[in-house]
Amino acid sequence: MVEYLPILILFIIALGFAVTNVILSAIFGTQKPTAEKLTPYECGIDPVGSARERFSVKFYLIAMLFVIFDIEVVFLYPWAVAFQSLKLFGFIEMVIFIGILFICYLYIWKRGGLEWE
Repeated sequence: MVEYLPILILFIIALGFAVTNVILSAIFGTQKPTAEKLTPYECGIDPVGSARERFSVKFYLIAMLFVIFDIEVVFLYPWAVAFQSLKLFGFIEMVIFIGILFICYLYIWKRGGLEWE
């Protein structure tokens, strides 16, 4: 556990720095809220409509599929780093893994999960 002591110290320093800045900003910062400052700001355009607008379930489905496939691609990096030590076994395992991902991708594509209507 001694090896992790510098990381713990760095984490405590970073957390202390963040908390100190927030507290000092709240104490010494000028707080003059006006109607214009309290309006929502979105890319320089005045907001139109309600913030409680409902989104299609399709939006969330595509977002979840993106996250799932994106996370799976992250697993390729440690495999690539340890590729030479894994030899043929590691290669075969990764071919199976990518094959399963490809089958899942084809299934989602055929079911219309990636169609943005």
